[in-house]
Amino acid sequence: MIEKPIYVVTDAEFDGPVPGRHSMLSFASVAVAPGGRRHGEFEAVLGPLDGASPDPETLAFWRTQPEAYAAATTDPEPPGAVMGRFVDWVRGLPGDAIFAAHPLALDGPWMDFYLQRFTRERLLEGPWRPGRLFRSTPLCLASFAAGRLGWPTWTCDVGRYPADWLGGHEHTHRAIDDARGYAGLLATLMGRGGPA
Repeated sequence: MIEKPIYVVTDAEFDGPVPGRHSMLSFASVAVAPGGRRHGEFEAVLGPLDGASPDPETLAFWRTQPEAYAAATTDPEPPGAVMGRFVDWVRGLPGDAIFAAHPLALDGPWMDFYLQRFTRERLLEGPWRPGRLFRSTPLCLASFAAGRLGWPTWTCDVGRYPADWLGGHEHTHRAIDDARGYAGLLATLMGRGGPA
């Protein structure tokens, strides 16, 4: 039973669509309780995976976002070291960690792949495994927004949310900016009584 949930709201940036064939460039997480209280942040830039190569279409997108791309690629660290630090950070949170992303189907596979490749952890483990990193099924913030707001899932996009729902954080494609905004969205949605 989860007594003190802490949502690890995460945004990842990458150089292609396929984990392993391409590389995660950076990611950031904001730890937030259901009431909106923040419990810290994690941010890192990762070096490329051995044998991986960037996707040309994804690099074309990044050319339109030079500041975000610079933030996602400056001073990279070895992926194994980053993921080890991330696991330690999650384990140090003052509650049971629940992974969250917007949408989970995009960021979740990247984090799961890197956790499995460089640590003994996963995003989703059976309840029979003691000491698992995340204590519950990961939360898709886009799906959660659809349920809370009564919107069709495909309309739950960061461009449609009022700025104050994102805590005033602009969506810049820099991982920490976007994670902060989605943490604000989670707190906003948690505070709503039901569909608008």
